[in-house]
Amino acid sequence: MAKEYYLISDLHIGGDDQLQICDFEDELIQFLKKLEAKSSETELIIIGDVFGLWELTTAEEAEKLDVIIEHHTVLFAQLKATGERIKITLIPGNHDYELACYPEYVQKLGDFNVVLEQEVSITRDICGRKIWIEHGMQDDANNHMPDFGNPHAQPVGYFVTHKLVGTAGRLSKRGKYNWLRDIQSVSPMEEIPGWMMSNYFYREMSPLLRYAIIPFLILFNVSLLYSAGALLENFGILPTRIFLDDYITGSLGLVGNLLNFVFFVNGIIISMLVLVSIPLWLFIRDARKTMERFGVLTSEFVLDEQKSSYLEAAQEVFLAHPDVAVYVFGHTHEAFLETSGKRAVINTGTWLKILEHVPSRFKWLPDVYWPSFRLNYFCIGEDAGRIVIDYERIEKEAPQELSLLQRISAARRKESPSIPERTVLQSDVP
Repeated sequence: MAKEYYLISDLHIGGDDQLQICDFEDELIQFLKKLEAKSSETELIIIGDVFGLWELTTAEEAEKLDVIIEHHTVLFAQLKATGERIKITLIPGNHDYELACYPEYVQKLGDFNVVLEQEVSITRDICGRKIWIEHGMQDDANNHMPDFGNPHAQPVGYFVTHKLVGTAGRLSKRGKYNWLRDIQSVSPMEEIPGWMMSNYFYREMSPLLRYAIIPFLILFNVSLLYSAGALLENFGILPTRIFLDDYITGSLGLVGNLLNFVFFVNGIIISMLVLVSIPLWLFIRDARKTMERFGVLTSEFVLDEQKSSYLEAAQEVFLAHPDVAVYVFGHTHEAFLETSGKRAVINTGTWLKILEHVPSRFKWLPDVYWPSFRLNYFCIGEDAGRIVIDYERIEKEAPQELSLLQRISAARRKESPSIPERTVLQSDVP
């Protein structure tokens, strides 16, 4: 029978406390059961970040895997059952980089019929050509392993993740809605402050305080419009006296006098904010550029550059190894497939919850981070001498964790990029 390779990545199973919760465990088990019925020519390749070893601080070295197995016994039992029928191969990513450093992991995973290859990249044969498979962290400056296999040679990303994400896992259950554990789903990293502010406002803040603030925010924005109108009338740009003569508020009696007082106070606040905002904007702009240079923040422009860098890395592999037809990586959590004639570049995405930044339709309310899942896998096989790439999504509804106010506030969401269900690469075979 023809060979076929199933590819997934970035499961991020495990971590401190609440990070041990795996939202997609049932779907992953069903996927493994499906592969259990395949032929011996089938291979499942998990290309890194299957485990959250960076986020697990309660154990040392290979004992970390024992902790994860203890929390996910049913999943590991299914891995063992599926591995008796097909080959299951795992390579390290950055979050489970320790898999590359200790030989004990090979034996421990082998007990569950999972073959751990402690390599940066591996290849597989298909139709007389090759598939190049790697996690992708070596092309990320913040997560590049300077001495692959050395447990003490950790990149900058390790220290950020180990402290920040691990702590979030330990503190998450203290919140009202256990939302901090989703910090791994926030991408890019620069979204974390906005995501935390949004969750504080919509989830942690006292409802009484939240709904008391909303009228104030509305009046503040009305004050901005009122001040702008008065300014335009003062300079003669508007040929009216509606705002300067209090035409609107004057007809409202006591309520109008109260509104005038609010507008006066808000006018003072707005003036102070304008004076402070100019130097503050210059400072934030300079600090942001500095942090982007160091990779602490990732702008949309940098994200586009990041994708381009991976496409360039793929081209370098294609040039150095002309027999490579497909370049596969993960790491960025952005599933896509790009083809060019006889070759293809695949990103396997992630099975973690995806939090999409959706701007609020009301500028005076925080933006919303809309949850969804994109459980997906690629299968590379052959048909009539040609390489065939199949793509499939496993449907999973995100939990109804958004409040009514969040759903009302959220503007239109972006459409997910489409990936064709089947792609056939060109071949020299007639």
